[in-house]
Amino acid sequence: MIRQIITYTCRTCGSPNIVKNGTNKCGNPQYHCKDCGAYRVLQPQERYPPPQKATILRACSERISLRGLQRVFGVHRHTVSRWLVTHVRHLPLLVDTLLPAQDKDVLELDEAWTFVGNKTTGACWLWTALCRRTRQIVAFFIGAHDEAACQQLWQRVPPAYAACATRSDGWRTYTAVLPAEQHRTVSKQTGETAHQERWYNSLRQRLARYVRKTLSFSKSEVALYWWTLKFILEHNRHRLSLTL
Repeated sequence: MIRQIITYTCRTCGSPNIVKNGTNKCGNPQYHCKDCGAYRVLQPQERYPPPQKATILRACSERISLRGLQRVFGVHRHTVSRWLVTHVRHLPLLVDTLLPAQDKDVLELDEAWTFVGNKTTGACWLWTALCRRTRQIVAFFIGAHDEAACQQLWQRVPPAYAACATRSDGWRTYTAVLPAEQHRTVSKQTGETAHQERWYNSLRQRLARYVRKTLSFSKSEVALYWWTLKFILEHNRHRLSLTL
């Protein structure tokens, strides 16, 4: 015979000096702490256990909308959004997911169109800088399609990568912002930005809110930022694991 002894402590102060105190309206046993006076449920039940949360968060990057997640898993979309933000905040910083820069590294810069709220007035652009050697996103910015947004992207490039050569398409903001001695404008036919274009293809295949014709759009730039950051961090960590 196996006998298991479980010792409960107060979830407020950690004291073992607790006594039974009936049940709550749901029938769950309660306790009363003699030290801090707290009344709590003895064994709070999690509606969504951690494995189920992890499954839902993985599904977030499989081109399914929040309402789709709600229909499939029965979890309200606002709850999923809250889980996603908490999950991303516990991930490493973007700079901590990057491999060390090397002298001959080349950064490919490009931007992808999407929208927030509605297509008429909510157009915005995802600006990214990708290292050709590591295939990692070293910096990104979500904003307008202008010189100020390009400047914001370049300011977010880590110092170790800021000295690398850069390649971009013919959009005029790049030549206005990037250092002339490092930058070169190329056409898509040269293949100089092929890795960045390929990454955008993966992005549109995995996140429904970046699909060109979609109803799964973000309602705010803040929401779009968290979904994008999650995708980029997971991509960088995957590339890092392949190298290590």
